[in-house]
Amino acid sequence: MNKSNLGQKLWKRALKAMPGGNGLLSKRPDRYLPEYWPTYYSKCKGIEIIDLNGNKFIDMAQMAVGSAILGYSNKELVSSVNNTSLNGVNCTLNSPEEVYLSEKLLDLNPFAGGVKFAKTGAEAMNIAIRIARAYANKDKVAFSGYHGWSDWYLATNLGKSDNLKGHLLPGLSTDGVPKGLKNTVVPFIYNDVDDFKKVLINNPDIGVICVEGARFDYPKDTFLKAIMDIAKKKKIIIVSDEITSGWRVTDGGVYKINGFKPDIVVYGKGLGGGYAISAVVGKKNIMEVANDTFISSTMFTERVGFSAALKTIEIICRDQVWEHLIEMGTIIGDAWMDLSIKHNLKLSINEFKPLISFKLDYGEKNNLINTLFIQEMLKRGYIASNSIYISYAHKKTILSKYIKAVDKVFAIMKKTIEENKLEKKLKGSVRSDAFGRLTK
Repeated sequence: MNKSNLGQKLWKRALKAMPGGNGLLSKRPDRYLPEYWPTYYSKCKGIEIIDLNGNKFIDMAQMAVGSAILGYSNKELVSSVNNTSLNGVNCTLNSPEEVYLSEKLLDLNPFAGGVKFAKTGAEAMNIAIRIARAYANKDKVAFSGYHGWSDWYLATNLGKSDNLKGHLLPGLSTDGVPKGLKNTVVPFIYNDVDDFKKVLINNPDIGVICVEGARFDYPKDTFLKAIMDIAKKKKIIIVSDEITSGWRVTDGGVYKINGFKPDIVVYGKGLGGGYAISAVVGKKNIMEVANDTFISSTMFTERVGFSAALKTIEIICRDQVWEHLIEMGTIIGDAWMDLSIKHNLKLSINEFKPLISFKLDYGEKNNLINTLFIQEMLKRGYIASNSIYISYAHKKTILSKYIKAVDKVFAIMKKTIEENKLEKKLKGSVRSDAFGRLTK
């Protein structure tokens, strides 16, 4: 690993030109291997990434933070989008694909009667919360999980700075979030029925409940039932955020297989196979409220996203891609567990196999050990972390080689832990999830 690689040099330039260096926290090198991460790509295909130095890596980590659900540069998808682009990507008139995609999403979500589109997950969540609040005629939202960077969500930290603890990204700053939004958003613990009920009792003016479809684990039946029962009794609107979980275990949202009955479902990430598109799908009477509030943007009607989503959905449904994602994630998770037993490492595996993850149990040493894992896997040609967004391009032959590499790295991890030489083994700084540090 060359500390002066071209990616690192460009990152230093980026920090001078852009606050934080880029537009997405998850792609910042500090989250992986600060001084040695390749950081930039020149080309990606399937699950292979080529960096600015021409080095080739296999992506066993983010796969474009879950958006490249079919793999990078899927030939069928790229061909379809390119053909559409030749006829113009934006116009004074409307794109017919917007109608086709709306109809397709309604077919796949029979409970729904209306669709609104955006480009990003955060935008779609803004739309969903705006519509839900308007219909409920109440401002206050109860939520569990991660729902983006927007004011409505970050406002929860205006109450207590640690309100997002346990919701993927704790401690996010509220600088710039209007103080008037204080106490408009209240968190509850995922899969904790008692905590959910307590929040609703203490906040009788809740008008919207927002929860992720799944992330590390699936929601428990008792948890979902409690949400539905209270929402029905109090006439609260339920928003299911399927931005991460959507299309990974079924032809749409996780809600389709667990009996959950949301009023609004939000899709993003995998919906466009890597192209920018997100969607809000909801009951007709609720979505009609969009006519009474103002939701409008030029690029919401851009053609490429619609075309990409139509082709992505076609491939996912035709090939039942979710079965492949679950199978590959299960193989990796089982291998991690078997190897952890072999090397006597303390770790656990999550339930949601398409986003397979392991969690170490070494307390304050977890980040040190995770950094060592990333470092040693990078040496062996893998972009790796303790979580993997499985894609359709991940195949068993690749997994076999990856598992052999993990076996060797787990052995190094165990030896280093036993000898108490973690700091000495690392070539650079320890990875960090701390938002504050990454933006300095």
